[in-house]
Amino acid sequence: MTGLVTAFGSGAMTNSFDDIADEAQVYFIIGSNTTENHPVLGMRLRQAVKQRNAKLIVCDPRAIPIADLATLHIRQKPGTDIALLNGIMHVLIAEGLYDKEFVAERTEGFEDLKAKVMEYPPERAAEITGVPAEQIVEAAHLLAENRPGALLYAMGITQHITGHQNVLSCANLQMLLGNMGVPGGGVNPLRGQNNVQGACDMGGLPNVYPGYQAVTVEAAQKKFEEAWGVPLSNQVGLTLTEMLPLAAEGKIRALYIMGENPMISDPDANHAEHCLRSLDFLVVQDIFLTETAALADVVLPGSSFAEKLGTYTNSERRVQFVNPAVPAPGEARPDWWIIGEIAQRMGYGGLTYASPREIMDEINQLTPSYGGITYDRIGQMGLQWPCPNADHQGTAILHIGRFSRGLGHFGAVDWRPPAEETDEEYPFVFTTGRVLYHYHTGSMTRRSEGLDAIFPEPVVEINAEDAARLEVVDGQPVRISSRRGTIEAEALVSPMTEPGVVFMPFHFAEAAANKLTIAALDPIGKIPQLKVCAVKVETV
Repeated sequence: MTGLVTAFGSGAMTNSFDDIADEAQVYFIIGSNTTENHPVLGMRLRQAVKQRNAKLIVCDPRAIPIADLATLHIRQKPGTDIALLNGIMHVLIAEGLYDKEFVAERTEGFEDLKAKVMEYPPERAAEITGVPAEQIVEAAHLLAENRPGALLYAMGITQHITGHQNVLSCANLQMLLGNMGVPGGGVNPLRGQNNVQGACDMGGLPNVYPGYQAVTVEAAQKKFEEAWGVPLSNQVGLTLTEMLPLAAEGKIRALYIMGENPMISDPDANHAEHCLRSLDFLVVQDIFLTETAALADVVLPGSSFAEKLGTYTNSERRVQFVNPAVPAPGEARPDWWIIGEIAQRMGYGGLTYASPREIMDEINQLTPSYGGITYDRIGQMGLQWPCPNADHQGTAILHIGRFSRGLGHFGAVDWRPPAEETDEEYPFVFTTGRVLYHYHTGSMTRRSEGLDAIFPEPVVEINAEDAARLEVVDGQPVRISSRRGTIEAEALVSPMTEPGVVFMPFHFAEAAANKLTIAALDPIGKIPQLKVCAVKVETV
């Protein structure tokens, strides 16, 4: 989401959970199975709909649980989000329903956006998305008549070859409606893991230092060279999805993987395994012997969330304490301590912190948006960045009055088809996601007897119409194949999916859904297209 750095900070939530839950008159959820993937927020949205009659638009190919409460459930074909959003914006502009004052005073590029979305009348958008044109018009009217409105999205928007453009399109819609810089509005990405936001804030991206200070900017480079006492490169680095193929080519010979399980989470997992086995040296730092750790030359025992002292930053940019509930077992150590020890043994003496508090002190000095988020001020409720100094109370809502770049820029974008489409041999669209009871690659939740008892094994959701044609009954083992691999799982014959679409959760190593997915990348964000590929389904 690097394209949002200038216009929308870091790609973080622009608003807070409280004002979204209490103030929004309409929720526009796209690419987010909110009640299963973000159940705490999902419950508050359900309460808002039931208790104060907030409107709810859910855009998802599946009949996800929160769609049961929707004022309008739009079931677009996977990979057609831009066409859908452009179609809605076409109606808003053509019928004069957009916020003309906000657009005139706080944005630029409107004419370019208008020219582009005029190419997507509801009838054309309907052809691309499979959504009736009447629903596209209805969505536009609901959004225009119920303001402020909050847009919420997750990886169903980002994990495409057009993920960057998908996010821009979401931002276009919210600016067009004047839903920026107001309580109950905003563009709000719901993070997929507990400290994704904090990792990005602290420079866990290949193109920035902490606080999104670009490595290509000379002043930022010099600032961190002086602070850390070493020369630094001004070249943008690589993402994980770029690194693994280079390992297979011998261009990367060693990897240090911390708290990640690419054997299950990366696209085209068979190729990912080949790449990992091609390395000369693999180090994995984790709390369990994951499928990736099993390949490692060295496994370093990190400590779990329940054993750590420090801070996390959540989706709403709130920095909060985490305190150890239990001692770390055996030789497990805090991640920061392990990294510091390795650095010292490699000849760098700069990572000699005695505690997480010392690390936060350095963050306060080098990261302007965290300048006032000190251990003495975080307290029970935390602080939201930007919080530049000790007199600042944190920022609940971004972009009040003005955008960080001045004017908000409309980025007109075209719909592009997915990197792989269905054909006679592979006639089904395959998409992946999560279930309520398991988390990411299952490293923790599948070791919980209670959770694993509720959802113990992989399933493939298939529509009853498709199942009848294939002579598949509920609970029957089926074989799912793509151009990259084959797995087997039990069929779950269900109206959750539309005809022509099959869905699998990706938590299960014994039927790893990502053995089927394609490693096509968004050229800007380098995010893989995990949400769309072509498969065939056969009885076993």
